Amino acid sequence: MTVSESIQPEVPADADGSPANAVAAVPVQHSPALAAHFPPIADLAFLSDGEVAALVAPTGNVEWLCLPSFDSPSVFGTLLDRGAGRFRVGPSGMTVPAGQRYVLASMVVETTWMTSSGLLMVRDALTLGQWRSDARLPGQRRPPGDTQASHVLLRTIKCVHGAVEVIVDCEPMFDYGRVAARWSYEGSGYHAATARAADGSLSLGLTTSLRLGIEGGRATARARLRESERAFVALTWDGGVAPETIDDAFAAIDATSGRWRQWVGRGRFPDHRWRASLHRSALTLKALTYSPTGAVAAAPTTSLPRVPGGDRNWDLRYSFVRESAWALRALYALGFRWEADDFLSFLVETTAGNRRLQNFVRVNGDDSPEEVVLPHLRGYGGARPVRVGNAAVRYAQHDVPGALMDAAVVPAMARRQLPSAVWGMVRREVEEVVQHWRKPDRGIWALRGEPRHYTTSKVMCWVAVDRGAWLAELRGRPELAKTWWSVADEIRAEVLDHGVAPDGTFREHYDSDGLDASLLVIALVGFLPPDDSRVRRTVLAIERDLAAGGLVLRRRPRAVEPVVGESVTVCSWWLVAALATIGEVERARSRAERLLGYASPLGLYAEHIDPASGRQLGNFPHALTHLALIDALLRVIHAESSQLPEQRARPL
Repeated sequence: MTVSESIQPEVPADADGSPANAVAAVPVQHSPALAAHFPPIADLAFLSDGEVAALVAPTGNVEWLCLPSFDSPSVFGTLLDRGAGRFRVGPSGMTVPAGQRYVLASMVVETTWMTSSGLLMVRDALTLGQWRSDARLPGQRRPPGDTQASHVLLRTIKCVHGAVEVIVDCEPMFDYGRVAARWSYEGSGYHAATARAADGSLSLGLTTSLRLGIEGGRATARARLRESERAFVALTWDGGVAPETIDDAFAAIDATSGRWRQWVGRGRFPDHRWRASLHRSALTLKALTYSPTGAVAAAPTTSLPRVPGGDRNWDLRYSFVRESAWALRALYALGFRWEADDFLSFLVETTAGNRRLQNFVRVNGDDSPEEVVLPHLRGYGGARPVRVGNAAVRYAQHDVPGALMDAAVVPAMARRQLPSAVWGMVRREVEEVVQHWRKPDRGIWALRGEPRHYTTSKVMCWVAVDRGAWLAELRGRPELAKTWWSVADEIRAEVLDHGVAPDGTFREHYDSDGLDASLLVIALVGFLPPDDSRVRRTVLAIERDLAAGGLVLRRRPRAVEPVVGESVTVCSWWLVAALATIGEVERARSRAERLLGYASPLGLYAEHIDPASGRQLGNFPHALTHLALIDALLRVIHAESSQLPEQRARPL
């Protein structure tokens, strides 16, 4: 869950001022018949080249691809409307594969179909190549690495056994399905064609070893492949160059797979049974990183519903400061310091000069667009409206600077140095917190309604000032550090005075004794010692009172609301981390194992999981969930290694 919750009304409290505690939910009304035409969110494969992302269904159809960047308009959008552009490669007459997997430690997806006549294998990748640009590229602000996005969606095809009839069906629809493509052949044969938007804003090249036909807005091909025969299809844009031969295509897939493995091999992963899950989450965060700027997108999708058929559908294709700052910590913990440094540089740029810190920005650093509704799209499973842009950028969220300072302190303290540009950002943002921490805000969930004094927001204000003081001392400003620590003490005193309920647990906000899963963050940021009774009571109360089907609810819904709408996946991982932090290692391990079982077949997580069915919902894959997974698993692994065998069973 991200700040995208902001345009929903705040859940009212019961008459006694505490949140409604009825967990029984009213069934959500939606059309199963319509939903059946859409692939389950968890079945989607995620591809990335660090500039764009694609989601591929088990049918072999590219359900989602925005060009030329994560937050651009879609060219394939069947994920939000079955008529908004498609690109399928697969066997004729069959859509259910025998299996699908990522090629080992990579972002290359392999799908296999077993037909009545043979076995077909398709590998899909947004390919990576060697850095090829001598001239400077517009928008490239981070130091160029050894690899670069090729601007090619490559699909290789091989008949492994028998014989299989293969079809290619490419029907792009530009501008979120509003503009049909105009196709024309290229060259003298039938192996290449170009699709152009009517306004000339974008063109796509389609190159294949098969023979193409053009039918209106579609380019199609069909062939019968026999055992060991191969083929390829390549979609190109923005200067991308398609392979010339089948051998070149297969070599490009192998090279891309190898480059992803080379990257993940740079990390420091514990020798543990959860290593593969850490690999996949790290790869997912890297894949959500926009390489020209270092920004981390919260998700590659918009408007996938948190409730089936519901209207709480948001656009998360932007770089949310809170989520991205925590991603910096997660990548740094795994040894990926270059990526962490790149994102910190991006954050410095977004606050340069007189530009104020925003809740989120576009991945290229520009201000996010105004939120608009696309009424021509029917939405995933009929869930409308479909939104692009996000109105949450306007809301005051006092926790955001705290997350930023918490991230900035990690590389600075590790290296015992703080660049001047980073120090300038730190000083501006901490002074801003010092001036405004007493004011109410919208909270970590950015709820609509009257601003309140949310306890988690106050704690994150403490984090901002506390971490700022450490950085001021590192910078050689002891008097400023002393001043800021004094403010941090004042914030903590107020929280302990007004933010603790009579039962000794932290409360959602100063006017309610209710629980909110974001209070788990208190155990993770060092606000109080982990053995403090208020911290322990809060963590254990959330485990007891907000649990549903092995998951954790953001807060308890009212009787008129579906439970699934409050089942935010990141909250469940926060609980794992908090339990490990307070010494409840066995409980943390047990919950972690159960949560790992909720992963998609390819190891990915969406924003929400339905506690009743285990169905994944919301935007996918979700960066905040994957970084919380990394943090939680590392905490449990560290706690396990720190305990002596005789200590493990001893109650605290």
